[in-house]
Amino acid sequence: MATWRQLGLQDAASPVISQLILFHDHAIVIILIILTLVTYAIVILFINKFSNRYTLEAQRIETLWTIVPAITLLFLAFPSLRLLYLIDEVRTPTITLKSIGHQWYWSYEYSDFINIEFDAYIIPTEDLNSGIYRLLEVDNRTVLPIFSEVRVLVTASDVIHSWTVPALGIKADAIPGRLNKLGFILNRPGVFYGQCSEICGANHSFIPIVIESVNNLSFINWISSFKE
Repeated sequence: MATWRQLGLQDAASPVISQLILFHDHAIVIILIILTLVTYAIVILFINKFSNRYTLEAQRIETLWTIVPAITLLFLAFPSLRLLYLIDEVRTPTITLKSIGHQWYWSYEYSDFINIEFDAYIIPTEDLNSGIYRLLEVDNRTVLPIFSEVRVLVTASDVIHSWTVPALGIKADAIPGRLNKLGFILNRPGVFYGQCSEICGANHSFIPIVIESVNNLSFINWISSFKE
């Protein structure tokens, strides 16, 4: 059985998901206020014995319940639009990563370096070590530096996939013949898991994504290992 913590959002690992969590909490507060008012109105209607059979219209209350929801929607619309522009904006990326979806694995290319590319396949259950997540771990993790703006170009070679990492608040469809762009900044070290969010075939569940966030020195050492 899932715990309450497992039913919520993952711990934030980028500024984008931090803003998404804040907007989620903001929307939940507004929804709870609306739910409380509607419940109160329903209860009052049930227990109130008074009625006025001569009332034919109520212009004031109709005006009120038209204006108040419109104002409430503005409190949701403006933060939502701000987040949409924030997610789509990639200003000065430090590193460009190209992610190519296949049936059923991911290929990665570091465009800023020469001949640094690899495939990331899921590790079979029988080859897993103790403490490794089943159906989530890959043989080649995608290593990225902390506190650097990363631009990811997402595409596919066969069918539509979706490159998604919940802890970073990023998701982009991988479409054959088209490049989709997204950006993020890792604000803490760690290993973050994701999966393809598009039903891409029979082995859809076996195409995970693993991003390892490291400091700059560790990233340089990792890049240097490809040139040896």
